Parts: sequence; C-alpha cells; structure tokens
Amino acid sequence: MARPKITIYTDGAARGNPGPGGYGIVLLSGPHRKELAEGYKLTTNNRMELLAVIVALESLKIEGSDVTIYTDSKYVADAVEKGWVFNWVKKRFKGKKNVDLWMRFLEIYKKHVVKFVWVKGHANNPLNERCDELAVEASLQPKLLEDVGYNPE
Repeated sequence: MARPKITIYTDGAARGNPGPGGYGIVLLSGPHRKELAEGYKLTTNNRMELLAVIVALESLKIEGSDVTIYTDSKYVADAVEKGWVFNWVKKRFKGKKNVDLWMRFLEIYKKHVVKFVWVKGHANNPLNERCDELAVEASLQPKLLEDVGYNPE
C-alpha cells in the first residue's frame, strides 16, 4: 500500500516578538482540507513557526505518511533540511533556544517521511497567506493559552 501523501502549509506569528502569538495550519490530503490555529499569551515568532509544524504532524492519523511542509520560516526549514537540528542533538542543544519544541518535533518527525519547502512569506502564495491569517486571528483571541515552554532568557 502506498504511503499517504500529505501537503501542509504552516505559519507562525508573534506581535512584539516576544508577545501574543499564534500559529496557522492548512493540511491537504487528496480532496480533504483541514485548518488549525491556536493563540498564546506570550511567545515568539520562531516558537510559533515550529509549533505549527509540530501540531500539523501530530494531527496526522497515519504514521509513515509522505509529508511535504511548506513554510516561510527559514529557521525551521533550514534547521531540518540542512541537518542543523541533528547536530544540535549531538551537542545536547547547548546554547540553542526552543529545546522543548525541538525535542517534541524530533519525536513526531521520525514517524513520517518529511520534506520541507521554504516559501517566501507575504508573496501572494494563497495557502501561506491563509496560514498567516489564521495565525494572526488566533493571536488576537480574548482567551490565549500559556506557552509553558517559553523562557524569555
């Protein structure tokens, strides 16, 4: 049986960086489309970019899916595609930020065949723009979650 092919668009945003933030996700599989978003009281843009990818991967129902993730985050795309995050693991993330999220990412990442594609943000890519809208809308909600892993130091 062929691996399911999933396309994911993600975006994260933080107002103030750090400040209130959110992520937006569009998942596509065949004729199916699902949108996800959540907002946080105090976070950073990079945390929301990475959390969007994590939540998207965690939402997949079938392990071993063939996943292409489109992101406008060089931070996330380059860390994985250029292998930086795997070197960070070897060095126990010494001097790196967002270790809690990177560890969570690595757990779900290994359950699928994942490829990242960087897209230029705010460049008229409709699905990237939709993710941005979702992220911003989520960050503006009256009841925002705590980003318990965020450490301002």
